[in-house]
This record gives sequence, structure tokens and C-alpha cells, in this order.
Amino acid sequence: MALVLVVDDEIGVRESLRMLLKGEFEVSTAADVESALRVVIERTPDLIILDLVMPGRGGLDLLRELRARKVAVPVVILTATHTIDAAVAAMKEGAADFITKPFELDALQIKIRQLLERGELEREVVRLRDEVAGRQKLGRMIGRSPAMLELFRTIERVADSRANVLITGESGTGKELVAHAIHELGPRPDGPFIALNCGAISHDLLESELFGHEKGAFTGATNLQIGRFEAANGGTLLLDEIGELELSLQVKLLRALQEKKIERIGNPHSIDVDARIVAATNRNLTREVEAGRFREDLYYRVNVITIEIPPLRDRREDIRLLAETFLERIVDEIGRDLRFDSEALAAIERYAWPGNVRELENAVERGAAMCAGVVVGLDDLPHAIMSAGRSDRLREAWRNGRGGFEETVSRFERELILEALERHRWNQTRAADDLGITRRVLKIKMDRFEIPTPERTDTQ
Repeated sequence: MALVLVVDDEIGVRESLRMLLKGEFEVSTAADVESALRVVIERTPDLIILDLVMPGRGGLDLLRELRARKVAVPVVILTATHTIDAAVAAMKEGAADFITKPFELDALQIKIRQLLERGELEREVVRLRDEVAGRQKLGRMIGRSPAMLELFRTIERVADSRANVLITGESGTGKELVAHAIHELGPRPDGPFIALNCGAISHDLLESELFGHEKGAFTGATNLQIGRFEAANGGTLLLDEIGELELSLQVKLLRALQEKKIERIGNPHSIDVDARIVAATNRNLTREVEAGRFREDLYYRVNVITIEIPPLRDRREDIRLLAETFLERIVDEIGRDLRFDSEALAAIERYAWPGNVRELENAVERGAAMCAGVVVGLDDLPHAIMSAGRSDRLREAWRNGRGGFEETVSRFERELILEALERHRWNQTRAADDLGITRRVLKIKMDRFEIPTPERTDTQ
């Protein structure tokens, strides 16, 4: 039953409205603004009937308080004929409607029903919008392609389990975001989430990072250090790029997973640990096992459940959504309106994105930084994307008769050379190898197309 709050300093008005409405609605009453706010804090009403003129703080004050507290509830103003202007002012402050005194009870009843029905419809629209948005987002991941929706469903299915998970996918696809979602949707979301990139730390230090060490355990161990396993106790431990672990450390990791105990370096006593293990890799661990570089028993221990993240090129429906989301975040951060022009968006959607979502996010950040006005154009984007867009522009111009064959081919060749140089940071030897020509031929073409060599660039 909907709750209607009647706010009026006249007891006769409050009681008559309560008697009128009580059969159809739950009714609460208040004689002043302070009493009304106490009711709102205790339970937000579905509708408020509010008198504008009351001793002390009036109806406009309550409207402003509701707006400041972000309480979204329809308000019907009760006003006398000679205070219509005040009612209009109340509408500007957020009131939904007004009715003049003396009012017909039937007319008020109809107005209340209409506003409550409208409010219910608006809430349903919001619910459906949120539901649709929810299908495009899980945790910090965004996507509406069939591949991403299936990934979301898989994460939701496995999150409640305590089983170890192996996340596979190319670099930049968002493996850590998947691990975060598994943790946040899992049975222990309030526990710690600890990540360790096994490929970013030298082998000599990695054991200490994993298991910790005692003070004086080795040269340079000046303090006791808690390892990542201990830090993740009661939560989730992400072992990113687990395929980079050396075999000797794989043995110790396997023992820790099997026994749920670890030993700090320099301490023979075991320490119990209880953390869910999520491993991630961009390597094919099956081939690593076959090649003898990854232990088969460890592989089966971490690979209880496998989640494979598709590369961005296989879910092109998500590219525009991601690009616009990244740009919106930048707009929120810098407080400056920005948008893509159609040519930039077309190039973004057509580009292959070998670096996946990470490359796309970096490209959007560069475009926002390079943009002089409010429109991020093709020339603001990284050269590889700009070049692909210009190639499309050249083909379109040639199809429409704007430019001859030889001119179009020359301009296209220049764009290919620029793209290769940009990709290899203007290292001419590597760019030439990429293009399948000698460095001497590349230099001749650079001179022909008037491509300058940036100062202090490695050209060898």
C-alpha cells in the first residue's frame, strides 16, 4: 500500500485528508517541516500533500530540503487562490502539481492516483533501464556482444564457488577485471583482493613476495615481510601471468595450494592460509606443459575452472561502447565536454586493436589530451588508428573520383610507411623488416614522401 504524507499546520485539513485517503492508502501526517522530515527519514513516502503557508518554515523550505537530500517523491501543493504565484514557484522547486483550496476531495483523489501511477511507471522505466545497463556491465567490465554476455554469465555461475579459476586471454583483454568480478560476486567479497604479477618480479624476489620472509632471513632482509598468500587470507589471490613462474617455484606453489600452508623464508613453522586462487595467463599452458615448462600437476590444480576472455577484435559490437565510456570517464574527471566526430568513431570501430581494451583506453586518453576543442577527431588519435582511418578516407575518395589511381596509391604507401615507423618508434631497421623491404629502400621512400626523421630517435 502506497504511503501518502500530509503536511499541513491545520489539524482539520490533516484529519479530513487522512479519513478520505486511509481506505486506499497508508496515511501519515505532519504539522510542520521538521516533523515531515522525520517521517521522510524513517520511510520515504510515495507522495506528499504539502501546504505552502505554515508558521515558521514553509512548504518551499521542505521542497528545497527534499531536493538537497535527493529524495525523489511527487509533491502536491495545497494553495489558496491568492497564492497561485507561490504554487508556481513551488513547481519550479520540484513540486509535481498543485490544487487550490477549497478543493474537491474527488479531484484530489484522482490527482493522487494519477501521480502515483506515473511514479510507478517512471520507476519501472528506471528498473528496465538499469536491467539493460546491467546486461552491458559486470563489475568494471563493459560489453553487450554475445561473447561478453556469455562471459558475464560464466562469471556469475562460478563466482559462488570456492574453486580455483584460470583466466586466459591476450594481453590487454582485462583478466584482472574478471578476477575482481569473481571476488566481488563471490562468497567473501569483504575479504582482501591481492594481486601479484608473476612476470613483473625477478625470480630471486618472487618467492619472498609470495610467501614472505623473516627479518635476517637473507642479505637485505632488514624487516619481517608478509607474503601475498598471507595478505590474501580470507579473500582472493590473483596470480597474474602464472605461466612466467620458474619450475622450482612452481613446486613450492603447488605445495601451498595442496596443503593450504606456507612457510616464510627463514621460518620453518607452517602458517595456515585460506585464499581462493585465481590465476591468469596469456600463454597456452597446455603447450607449456607439453614443452616441460609448466608442471602438469600445478596446471590441474589451478585450472579447476577455465574462463577465456575474447580479444576485442572478436567482439566489435563493444568497441564503440567502450570508447564512449572511456571518454565519459575523462569528461567526468576534467569537467570538460568532449565527443568523437564520426570519422574518428568510424576509424576506432574498424581498427584491429592488437593491444585489446588496454590499447583502446590509451588511445581514447591520447585523443582527449590532443583535442584542441570539444571534438576528438581522427588526427587526435594515435598514428596507427589515424593511418587506418586515412586509408579508408583515401579509398572512399578514389571511389568517388576524388584523386587518380597513382596519387591514391602513393598516398596509401606513405600512410603504410608512417604506420610502420610509428609502431616501431621510428626504428627504421625494424620498420623496414615489418614492411618487407630493406632499410635503404625505406630511406629512399621516406625522402620521396618527405617523411622527416624525428630528432633524437633511434634509426638504426
